[in-house]
Amino acid sequence: MSGGESGWLAEPDSAVHRALRTELLAARERRAGAEVRVLDVGGGSGAWAVPMAAEGCRVTVVDASPNALAALGGRVREAGVEDLVSAVQGDVQTLTDVVGESAADLVLCHGLLEVVDDVGAAVAQLAAATVPGGAVSALVAGRHAAALAQAHAGRLAQARAVLADPAGRSGPHDPLQRRLSMAALQGLLESAAGLSVELVQGDGVFEGWLPAAVLESDPGGPDGLEELESIVAATPELLVLAARLHVIARRPGALG
Repeated sequence: MSGGESGWLAEPDSAVHRALRTELLAARERRAGAEVRVLDVGGGSGAWAVPMAAEGCRVTVVDASPNALAALGGRVREAGVEDLVSAVQGDVQTLTDVVGESAADLVLCHGLLEVVDDVGAAVAQLAAATVPGGAVSALVAGRHAAALAQAHAGRLAQARAVLADPAGRSGPHDPLQRRLSMAALQGLLESAAGLSVELVQGDGVFEGWLPAAVLESDPGGPDGLEELESIVAATPELLVLAARLHVIARRPGALG
């Protein structure tokens, strides 16, 4: 990682970005300045991977879609980080077969657990690919926020379905396999993967609820909303209503 806090690592941004900055800096200290190894599972075109590589992390993106990996290649070349980003076509269910065990200091699974068939097997693979003492960052669609959004749009049947269905789906045509509550996400990572959850927070608590006129009239504009989101991200009474739920969970073992 590059010396000092610059670029993506220094930018004030969402609560998710801040948590990842903290984890990356801690990993750099553990590795005594050596490259931090990041594994982005289902990372697609590199929205997280490329900025991390630009800060000096060595990133492996695993995705089942050849089109997504092709887009990643273009983005990597444009950013000039070809030597730091590797693309692997593969699936989370067989993750350690393609990257090995204990492959990364930080493993990202953002927008992934909602779409896999066997979520228990997926999180077990994510944990196995993390070094002892390393962390998994999980970002998932929130169940309760989805129910509220459906009700707010007047789709009461779909709202009831999201709350009543064991997987939190709105119906047979729902594109997601599941939505999770924070308790369900934390339980999954702890029971199926043996991870220790260290941080829980919401991402997008007010997303979709504030009218455009309010944002346009606020002197802070988008920055004002960002600051508001930052304040409530870890507020227990509100984070459960976030559009996305974020967890940092650590694999037990010696830090290394």
